[in-house]
Amino acid sequence: MEYLKALQLDVMVALIGICSLVSLFAAITKAISKNKKFALILLELTAAFLLLFDRFAYIYRGDVSNVGYWMVRISNFAVYFLSILLLFAFNLYLIDMFKENWGMKKVPFRLKLVKWIALAGVVMLIVSQFTGLYYTFDATNRYVRAKAFIVSYLFPVAILLLQLSVIVQYQRKFSSRMLTGLMVFSVIPFVAAIGQVFAYGFSLSNISMGITAVIFYIFAILDVNETVSESYERETEYLKERKDRMTVLLDQTARVLAGAIDAKDKYTHGHSSRVAQYSRAIAQLAGRSEQECDEIYYAALVHDVGKIGVSDAVINKKGRLTEEEYAEMKQHPVIGKKILAAANLSPFLQEGAYYHHERFDGKGYPEGKKGTDIPELARIIAVADAYDAMTSKRSYRDPLPQENVREEIEKGISTQFDPIFAEIMLQLIDADAGYEMRESC
Repeated sequence: MEYLKALQLDVMVALIGICSLVSLFAAITKAISKNKKFALILLELTAAFLLLFDRFAYIYRGDVSNVGYWMVRISNFAVYFLSILLLFAFNLYLIDMFKENWGMKKVPFRLKLVKWIALAGVVMLIVSQFTGLYYTFDATNRYVRAKAFIVSYLFPVAILLLQLSVIVQYQRKFSSRMLTGLMVFSVIPFVAAIGQVFAYGFSLSNISMGITAVIFYIFAILDVNETVSESYERETEYLKERKDRMTVLLDQTARVLAGAIDAKDKYTHGHSSRVAQYSRAIAQLAGRSEQECDEIYYAALVHDVGKIGVSDAVINKKGRLTEEEYAEMKQHPVIGKKILAAANLSPFLQEGAYYHHERFDGKGYPEGKKGTDIPELARIIAVADAYDAMTSKRSYRDPLPQENVREEIEKGISTQFDPIFAEIMLQLIDADAGYEMRESC
């Protein structure tokens, strides 16, 4: 015991530094509520000042100077007062857990009772300063326990017992980490308070409070991190479900629009689906991500949606179109963009519908964009669209032979088509030995 008494002042210095540092960590932590943050900062700073004044009480004990006279009295008063304040700060944290974590408007009455017991403890402490109820000082300014000193322990012990009873009753509501931290803070100081009665001259109770204040902070932060992690997982799962729902909605919408296009143009039935498949294949060979490939697929699926706004006579005319009819047909990219914009569908769908007739050499329509100024997905769709047009039956011709299709794609490199995607299309053609990539007759 003598060895511990000699060592306790150094232990106090270490704990003062740790508690002060922990209070700073609590202040800059953003993952906890304002009320919990306030309670933690108050708890840690109170623990630091409790140990600081306790250390002063030992340092100035027996100092008969005027400074010693006042420091001994101020320090001992502060130790008793801060012991109660520390438990009050812990009580604030408990109350906030009931209100914030579980949404309880009414907290257990025992936690409300703690406030009054703490207030009574402070009042009795003040009274003791004038009556010598708890302690007195001898002629050499040394602290001497009074006969009723045990009364001073009744208030913190009563507070700890009330808090412990609440924790035990509601233990299933706490996470395992939080429950451990709460039990450590409640039980160890309680046991230390009893032990302090017999450990005169050694600050067992105050040092234990400093240690448990740090331990409690660690478990509180671990609990917050677990809560944040669970919240992040729930949010991630929600976003994933929402994305899946949006994907299903996009798929259904695109297929409905593609079906409407097919119903409008009886000579190009299945054209949109095939262009979408070819476009995805090109994007995959070009090394695009799965999400990019999906976007290109759906953009290709609705690229001809503007044909809904072109007259049936032009759409279903047998034979080649006149200049006037062709001019009307050339409006379908503009119409398509307007339809998709009005439906508030993704911008990439609008790009596919609007730009898929642009040419790499700038001689396309509707804007005459050139090269990489044309959106990439539109450059991919342009190749796939032209390929399917040549490999499908039209009112004025049958599907072209595969070698002729290959020649046309090759001729269009760097003029009609982006050379990169045209080369990929040629790779797909060369790999299609049985000429499977065409409209089924």
